[in-house]
Amino acid sequence: MGRQWLHAKREVAGLKKGQVTGKLVKEIMVAAKLGGADPTGNARLFAVVEKARRASVSRDVIERAIKKGAGIGGEKLELEHVVFEGYAPNKVPVIVEVQTDNKNRTAPEIRVLFKRGQLGAPGSNKFLFDHVGLVEAHHADPATDAEAAAIESGAQDFKLLTHADDPEIPEGTSGAQFITGPTDLHAVSQWLGGNGWTIVTSELGYVAKSYPELSDEDRQQVGEFLQTLEDHDDVHRVWAALK
Repeated sequence: MGRQWLHAKREVAGLKKGQVTGKLVKEIMVAAKLGGADPTGNARLFAVVEKARRASVSRDVIERAIKKGAGIGGEKLELEHVVFEGYAPNKVPVIVEVQTDNKNRTAPEIRVLFKRGQLGAPGSNKFLFDHVGLVEAHHADPATDAEAAAIESGAQDFKLLTHADDPEIPEGTSGAQFITGPTDLHAVSQWLGGNGWTIVTSELGYVAKSYPELSDEDRQQVGEFLQTLEDHDDVHRVWAALK
């Protein structure tokens, strides 16, 4: 199964503190807008709030972001969700999700980045991806059966993860990525959270249906281009057909 090119945990690693906080605050607001202000009933919000705390985002900033996203108080969330489709170098399909308060500013900037990355033929490429729910989680008992958890939670598939795959999966635990239908994401996250699993990421995303064969040099070139996209302040997620 394909994975998101770079999860929030990896994108924050190479960014400055201000950029890290900005991306996490946007994610908190979006999660609160989509699922409500209560983290106990909103797995996506719970996961990103925990991520923000680990990144030393202050409690006040987190609470303001939740209230703004949920429409509590005088502030209202004014972020527009925009999706760009294109190709990285070596014809690798890419989907870029953006959260912006100024589409007229962000759209030209993203297009410029694509041109620098040798954008392939324009047009839709979503048919090359499956739109799915993605839940990354770990269980304290290393003997826990992730396949059984996938079946019982209602996930469509799963992939085992270790600390080496994902630094947020603690060593000595049972880690997995659970792939769900888009409408099943919340139910699967809730089941996992109620059965001993700690949710790291819970979100809708895209998984490539196939992957082009690349040399190490080609892979490095694609990776550098994807990192350039990730570094843009308004880019929320980057999904690519890259193993």
